[in-house]
Amino acid sequence: MLSKSMESALNRQVNRELYSAYLYLAMSAYFETASMKGFAKWMRLQAKEEQSHAMKIYDYIIARGGKASLEAIEAPKAKWTSAGKVFEEVYSHEQKVTGMINNLVDLAIKEKDHATFEMLQWFVKEQVEEEEQASGILSQINMLGDVVGHLFWLDHELGKRE
Repeated sequence: MLSKSMESALNRQVNRELYSAYLYLAMSAYFETASMKGFAKWMRLQAKEEQSHAMKIYDYIIARGGKASLEAIEAPKAKWTSAGKVFEEVYSHEQKVTGMINNLVDLAIKEKDHATFEMLQWFVKEQVEEEEQASGILSQINMLGDVVGHLFWLDHELGKRE
């Protein structure tokens, strides 16, 4: 059974994961309007992945006898000036999410909630991957120069994501 404080913290994280999905969907829309279909596809799939992260926590709350409570999702930013600025925000956002997951792990340790600690280890590992992907794409953009013509190859590569 989840403590009330852990249940509340996990419900907040569900909201944050759904916000992440919403943010990445907004980024996908930005890339669609910029005719960067590969970037748009990558972001759309990233949004779907974030939704699955939210559902993983949601299902865990239910499995542990908790009550899932959904709150309003904050509207994300909708405009950026370049692909580089988008991925700077993606990388920064993923670092922020890592901090949130680490705080949940700290709470699980404090409460000696071994089951939640174990479940959260998947997210700890996932955040390493999320940060690595975001920083890798940002590095490629920085190497190519944030110029649409130069980004054609990267747009094509990102469009291969399944």
